[in-house]
This record gives sequence, C-alpha cells and structure tokens, in this order.
Amino acid sequence: MKKNIVVLISGRGSNLKSIINATKETGYPANISLVISDNSKAQGLNIAKDNSIDNIIIEKSSFDSKKKFEDDLVEKITQHNPSLICLAGFMIILSKDFVNKFKGKIINIHPSLLPKHKGLNTHEKAINSGDKYGGCTVHHVNDRIDDGEIIAQQKVIITSDDTADTLKQKVLELEHKLYPKVIRGLLS
Repeated sequence: MKKNIVVLISGRGSNLKSIINATKETGYPANISLVISDNSKAQGLNIAKDNSIDNIIIEKSSFDSKKKFEDDLVEKITQHNPSLICLAGFMIILSKDFVNKFKGKIINIHPSLLPKHKGLNTHEKAINSGDKYGGCTVHHVNDRIDDGEIIAQQKVIITSDDTADTLKQKVLELEHKLYPKVIRGLLS
C-alpha cells in the first residue's frame, strides 16, 4: 500500500519530476496525492498536470496574513492525510505553528552541505569560501531556515573551473537521486 505525500513547490519542479519518476517504479512506497504551488507561474504545475496529479495554487498574496495563508495550506494538506510533506524548491519560510502541526513529517532538500551555506546563493557561497565540496542535504524542517535534523547528504567535488552555474547543475543531478531515495527510506 503506497503512502500519500504532498509536494510543495515554487518553481521549475525538477525535484518534483524526479519524485514522480520514482513513484512509477515497482515497489516505491509513495504516491504524490497533491502538489501545491505558491506561484501560479511555477512550471512544476505543468509537470503535475502532465502526470495527472492533483495540484492547486495557494498564493500568499491572496491572503490578509501569513496565518490565513498557512491555515489554508494546512486545510488542503490535511485533506490528503500525507505521511510526508516534501518541500521541493518551496520558497516560503513556514511558521513554528505550521511546522508543529506536521511535526516530523516535513522534509526539505537544500543545495548545500548543511550546516554550511543556509539560505540562498549556496553555490556562490561554496565557491567564494574555497570549499572543496558542494552538495545537497535532505533534512527535517523546523521553524528556522535550513536548520532541521539532517537525514542524508551527498557531495560533489568543486573543481577550479566550476562556476556557480556549473556547480548548480552538478548538485541538481545529486538532488534528483538523493530526494527520491530518502523518501523511499523514510516510508519503507
């Protein structure tokens, strides 16, 4: 019996696509029951539609407050009774109240080897810091940015000719393998 997961996106949906592909594998323990985007222009919505996955747009700007936005998010997510909520390029920081409602069920993928380089521009930060390795981290979400307990990491060597763009591509390839693998491990 496959377990429901809900995926939250804001952009291209490349990690969403890698999770969808994994869910089509025999024996994969998860099924995406809902994709939510906070951005009506997110390309990931088309990926969800092309794969016949329920998807909705909940834009923060449509609400009077972040609390009302999150209340609507909670309501929509709860209807799907997910075993996991997977943030895949979701660019809104979730409140402590939201995180506590789904304690232990929210995971995120971040394009650095946490605890290094939290937040944005991780590849530039890694190169400018002279790091030998870049990579990605899947972690539990708490109410602080990129701060929750680390579940898994994968690293790649930063070469002298790497730019932020080339490092981004190398790390994205790792993300597309690591995220579905972690979901499988958590739900098996």
